[in-house]
Amino acid sequence: MHGWRRARLTERTKQTATGRTLKLEVPQWPGHIPGQHVDIRLTAGDGYQAVRSYSLAAPSHADSIELGIQAAPGGEVSPYLADDLPVGAEVEIKGPLGGWFVWTPQEPGPLLLIAGGSGIVPLMAMLRARLTSASNEHCTLLYSARSPDEVWYATELDAAAHHVRVHRLYTRVTPSGSTRPAGRMTQSDLPDLPHSEEGRCYICGPTRFVEHVSDLLLTTGYAPDQIRTERFG
Repeated sequence: MHGWRRARLTERTKQTATGRTLKLEVPQWPGHIPGQHVDIRLTAGDGYQAVRSYSLAAPSHADSIELGIQAAPGGEVSPYLADDLPVGAEVEIKGPLGGWFVWTPQEPGPLLLIAGGSGIVPLMAMLRARLTSASNEHCTLLYSARSPDEVWYATELDAAAHHVRVHRLYTRVTPSGSTRPAGRMTQSDLPDLPHSEEGRCYICGPTRFVEHVSDLLLTTGYAPDQIRTERFG
């Protein structure tokens, strides 16, 4: 495992009211696989240290990485990274980490990505890798958010919908003209999703969301070893 590295913040992008993506420059970054994450360590002037894990939001590209940060109310790290860390400042990172919740375009079979809220971040790395690859395998993203204002990567997902299937579901507020009422994901949201013994599904989001969606997929015939999950909260 790689030790701690210095990383410099080069760009911050607002995604939602509390969600940000951060681009950092990491000299001699070894590269990573879509779905992996890093640890970030902050050190205060008195020596106190705090470490948190954040998902990589984009495929590996030279010495640049992109992270998704959801500011947690009352948090001691995420609000600082989301809004207060100055562009040009440095933090310490360790990674890439994780080898199970990963995907590459060389994987056979259709790809099904299911995200809840900020759980879209590691799946976005997979989707971006799929869009820039030569893969012809079927790819579907099913994205559940509370409201249109809480959708990450909205413009990019609109563009992606010209090449892969992108479905947005809303649990509390729906956009004007929506035919689906607000509510949690149900089995009726899944029937036309492709299924194959070689296919794989990745689910990321809050724990209750991940468990609920996993149960839906098992009911529709997915085998347990076809479902990979990452959860938070």
